[in-house]
Amino acid sequence: MTGSDTKTLGQRVKELRRIAGMSQSDLAIAMARSESWVSQVERGVQPVERLSILQALADALNVSVREVRPDAAPAAEAEPDETHRSNDLEGLRVALTGHPALGSLFELTPAEPIPSLADFRHRVDEAWTLAHASSYGALSDHLVRLLPSIETAVRHAPAGDRSELHSLRAKAYQVAAASFTRQDQADAAWVAADRALQAAELAGQPLEVVASLFRMAHAFMRQQHMEQAEQAAKSAVAVMAPRAESPTCPPEELSLLGAMNLVLAVINAREGNRGRTHEHIDRARGIAARLGEDRNDFDTEFGPTNVEIHAVSTAVELGDAGLALEVAQRVDASSLSPERQSRFLLDVARAHAQRRHVGEATAALLESEVLAPEQIHDHHLAREVIRDLIQLSEPRVPESLRGLAERSAVG
Repeated sequence: MTGSDTKTLGQRVKELRRIAGMSQSDLAIAMARSESWVSQVERGVQPVERLSILQALADALNVSVREVRPDAAPAAEAEPDETHRSNDLEGLRVALTGHPALGSLFELTPAEPIPSLADFRHRVDEAWTLAHASSYGALSDHLVRLLPSIETAVRHAPAGDRSELHSLRAKAYQVAAASFTRQDQADAAWVAADRALQAAELAGQPLEVVASLFRMAHAFMRQQHMEQAEQAAKSAVAVMAPRAESPTCPPEELSLLGAMNLVLAVINAREGNRGRTHEHIDRARGIAARLGEDRNDFDTEFGPTNVEIHAVSTAVELGDAGLALEVAQRVDASSLSPERQSRFLLDVARAHAQRRHVGEATAALLESEVLAPEQIHDHHLAREVIRDLIQLSEPRVPESLRGLAERSAVG
């Protein structure tokens, strides 16, 4: 390839993909990766250092490894360059494989001192902070160390500490499940959510069990397994709804019930069932009204604002762009996390795109990008709406939209 030595690996992959007549989705399927991973490679966000991955890229593109990366080592697989940090969860995905603490079953003494409960609490909180910041590479490194440590601790700690350790273990796996879902790795999210569920039950924390089911339902939705997602959510609602009739029902329990109704609203919207969608949104509104404030129980961010954000999202799924934009005008999402604010703006952009409002949709995407760049650059819905906007505006694509497409490696 002429002049390829001056190009970055991402530029070469993008050029080779286009020569092969492949979309990013085609290349992702050929490599058994997510489209967001391909996008990150092409943008230079996701380094590729391991020869096995370079070879897989070359095979998928039907070229030699040297065409993908001219300086690739010809011999045995090289170790990753420590100066290049990935932003995916591949290390965590590998760490989930097998038994989490096999040595403990053979009564092997832990290689390192067991951290204190206070230390584990801090490390679990840090994991959620990294997840909300979309710092997936750092999160992967963090959980690769945390999960084996807490799995070992729960098997060797004093009996009095084990209940809380199980609870912290459940929360750590919930972080993993939520992050895998956001990175389009729903199979790994399912595994993590299942481990969270088991740990929550051992902790004697039924609400943590429900929170784990919440993560599992999202994993199923990402896999397009709507029947399983619905079963996970409905099983929780069936138990919790009668309890919520009590005026003394705790707010944490109401939050989870409300969040599960939002899950069911999304499922029904994706299946085109307007009646049931609005029914679950209305139930969630009623629960949020009882709470009277935005909360973040079990990292669900449930409350009145999040309900209205879901009302926008489900209206978009149903093709009701007018309703979505009408509701969106009443929403002030500034009190929620940057991730939730960004996702709200993405849905606003999708609604504008449905109405062929290229300028308004682009403006919403750019505002969303400022709040959470990785969400816009990697989320499959963001990439779809960027493609739609380019098609709507051709041949005069606005420079701001063209720049966004370039930053998102949409091509």
